[in-house]
Amino acid sequence: MLFAPTSITLPLEDPILKFMLILVIILSAPLLLNKLRIPYLLGLIIAGAVIGPHGLNLVLRDSSIILSGTAGLLYIMFLSGLEMDMADFRRNGWRSAVFGLYTFSIPMLFGIGAGYGILGFPLLSSVLLAALFASQTLIAYPLVSKLGIARDKAVVIAVGGTIVTDILALLVLTVVVGIATDKADEWFWYRLAGSVVLCIAVIVVLFPLIGRWFFKRCSDNVSQYIFVLAMVFLGAFLAEAAGLEPIIGAFLAGLAMNRLIPRTSPLMNRIEFVGNAIFIPFFLIGVGMLIDYRAFFRDWQSLEVAAVMIVLVTAAKYLAAVLTQKTFRLSSDQRTLLFGLSSAHVAATLAAVMVGYNVVLGYDPGGEPIRLLNESVLNGTILMILVTCTVSTFATQRGAHHIALSGARQTAAETARTGEHLLLPVSHEEDIDEMVGLGIALTKQKYRSLYALNAIDNKIDDPDVQKHAHRLLDTAITAGAGADVHIHRLLRYDVNIVNAIVSVIRERNITDLVLGMHRDGAAGPGLRIPEMLGAAGGSPLGKTIPDILNRSNVTTFVYRPAQPLQTLRRHVVIVPRRAELEAGFQTWLLRIRHLAHVTGAQLIFHATQQTVEHLRRKRRRKADIASYVIHDPAESWTLMPSLLQEIRPDDCVWVVMSRRDRISYQTAMQRLPGYLEEHLPQNSYVMVFPVQAGGDEEKMYLA
Repeated sequence: MLFAPTSITLPLEDPILKFMLILVIILSAPLLLNKLRIPYLLGLIIAGAVIGPHGLNLVLRDSSIILSGTAGLLYIMFLSGLEMDMADFRRNGWRSAVFGLYTFSIPMLFGIGAGYGILGFPLLSSVLLAALFASQTLIAYPLVSKLGIARDKAVVIAVGGTIVTDILALLVLTVVVGIATDKADEWFWYRLAGSVVLCIAVIVVLFPLIGRWFFKRCSDNVSQYIFVLAMVFLGAFLAEAAGLEPIIGAFLAGLAMNRLIPRTSPLMNRIEFVGNAIFIPFFLIGVGMLIDYRAFFRDWQSLEVAAVMIVLVTAAKYLAAVLTQKTFRLSSDQRTLLFGLSSAHVAATLAAVMVGYNVVLGYDPGGEPIRLLNESVLNGTILMILVTCTVSTFATQRGAHHIALSGARQTAAETARTGEHLLLPVSHEEDIDEMVGLGIALTKQKYRSLYALNAIDNKIDDPDVQKHAHRLLDTAITAGAGADVHIHRLLRYDVNIVNAIVSVIRERNITDLVLGMHRDGAAGPGLRIPEMLGAAGGSPLGKTIPDILNRSNVTTFVYRPAQPLQTLRRHVVIVPRRAELEAGFQTWLLRIRHLAHVTGAQLIFHATQQTVEHLRRKRRRKADIASYVIHDPAESWTLMPSLLQEIRPDDCVWVVMSRRDRISYQTAMQRLPGYLEEHLPQNSYVMVFPVQAGGDEEKMYLA
């Protein structure tokens, strides 16, 4: 026989069949539900209810489902912290706090009133019921992330507010249980406050230091991903040990690692891919498995409690969203998005109701336990989870879709008019990843086109040279694909590298050029070293780079990477006097500010008073993390060696240069490459050559 006979029993016990069934659901749910206009997230919850122990009983909610679901929930919270725009978060921090207080206090008032006044519960039970009302879960966050509006003001406010209200709700839970079990002694408050403060301090302070140390020393893709996953669970464990819900620790871990994992990096792409493909769907299916529809036909009190909970909690969350809209003058779509993100109740709600159900206050005359929260509240909570997740999914989808559509319309015209075409000539395999990373960070996703170029001397007829060129281009393409960025491949036969680069700049309408500093040694089999690497000449720039600068007039970045871009703390930008008069001043400034915004690093500009005024005037974001050091024009650049000696190990130095005899040119620029090589042997640095006017146009400008 080809196949051995096997017996299939329900629920499924074979791990292969269980995993295959869940993967089939994850695969087929979007295909089937899109035709019915049912949101994908809601479809997975319904699928979990169908196959779960209270449905067809195909799969039990065992330890494997719980483990994967827990990882999925932690993933959602980690991603929400990781994708948050830290500049906007700082700017909207107080708005998040206000929204958090709204979405906590209003449901608390409604919950206490419902429990004590409508359902007749004792005061402690009513307060704990109110904590169920106040807590919320960002179950619809993947919808927001998928539509690319995770940095919208409403999303930032909702995410920050969720953390505020969940912390407060879980603290209420801790206090109520402590009082109910007579554990709230005089040291109770000190232990609670101390553990919470210590947990937050450890995650926020130590995690970035550990992450920066690891990423500097390890470039293996798999190891980096496993490290990040370990940090998520470590943060969750620390929060749990401090008496908080693990989701708080996962979110704080995301905030702590925010700067180290840029939004467009390959590592971020892997994190999102694995989470959205496996962990988050497992969590949603696991939530569906909790739903027991039969309980509502056995006990009418459960239906009454569920109806009260659903109506009041939905009204409370909507009222909080309306008040936030009025307070901060948000749009109606942003109000809908706020309501959608804050109306789902899963994680903290389940934790609170299970704790309340397991606390026994005593026994009635019949010997039945008197619980802090009875079985009707437990059943009502399950129904509330289903309804609020449904409401949350539809509301979030509607608000997010309208906001994304509005943003697309606003940028459509600008996208048509503008374009960022960046060229990356590649010759050294060890620098390609960092050069690609710099190119991606400098340009905006909506407008960018990236090209990787390798040039071969047309007099050489060696198959090894062509193989080496293809390998270099493959490395660049792979580096871009890791960040979900398409890079165009250009292999060119030409008389020399300078002619190849200049020709491609004209043919492809290149706006930005990223060049690597030349290295000593062979660049590949059969290549002509002086021409390809610029090894000739007395300057560290060699001969090739100056020739490219003389024959092209695009914004050029000459990059020497010494450590990963995401591990840098500061970007120190040294600007010459009169740089604001150059034609390309606005372009390079936008590129550097965009890079700092993406990586979260601080910008420090060294310039004259007049240039600083233009730098401040050109600021696009109020929350730009930038500071300014003003220099006397008479001393401009004469103190360069001493300034470079003060650079910190995790700084990247940017020096704005000029082509000879242009507006901002200074004779000290001839010695600058040597200064950088001598004083910054362990630092990354970039020399920026902006677009510059020349000839008669420049003379008119100077006049």
